Amino acid sequence: MKTSHEKIEFLEKLADGITSWIGSISSLIIHTLLFLTSFLLPVFGVVDFDKMLLVLTTVLSLEAIYLSILIQMSVNKSHEKIEDIQEDIEEISEDIEDIQEDLEEISEDIEEISEDLEEISEDIDEIQEDIEEINDDEDDDEDHNERAKNVMLKSNVSSNKNEIKLLKDKIQELQDKLDGLKSE
Repeated sequence: MKTSHEKIEFLEKLADGITSWIGSISSLIIHTLLFLTSFLLPVFGVVDFDKMLLVLTTVLSLEAIYLSILIQMSVNKSHEKIEDIQEDIEEISEDIEDIQEDLEEISEDIEEISEDLEEISEDIDEIQEDIEEINDDEDDDEDHNERAKNVMLKSNVSSNKNEIKLLKDKIQELQDKLDGLKSE
């Protein structure tokens, strides 16, 4: 047995089908043929003209009542769909605003990281200069282990410089992508 929800769905589909058919060429043709037939019946003496007008008026009145109800159902359904679409548009607009805020925050973070990297790079340069000064000041009799430590320090500084350069390049790439997203 059908539930009330299934019955309502069936009636809505039926109403949509009737409304669609009423607005079609075949409906226009059938209604025209029925009207012509109705007016020809009294001409051929099959029915009295007054009875034909009474029946035709009654049928057309009932049809008009049902059509107005069916059309109002379609209008209501369309209105509900439009409201749903408007809600979706509002949600999408809010999401876009959130994304723009996030992009701005990311941009600020990238700028801060870039500044920090520049400071670190400057610090590394200073450390490297200090190491070079230490090397220049050392006597020729310097312990072999000390030299090895200094060479390792220079190597680490150089390695850190390369890593910082890679980070700067990556940050620039992210900044370019972020600018591209902002322009979209």
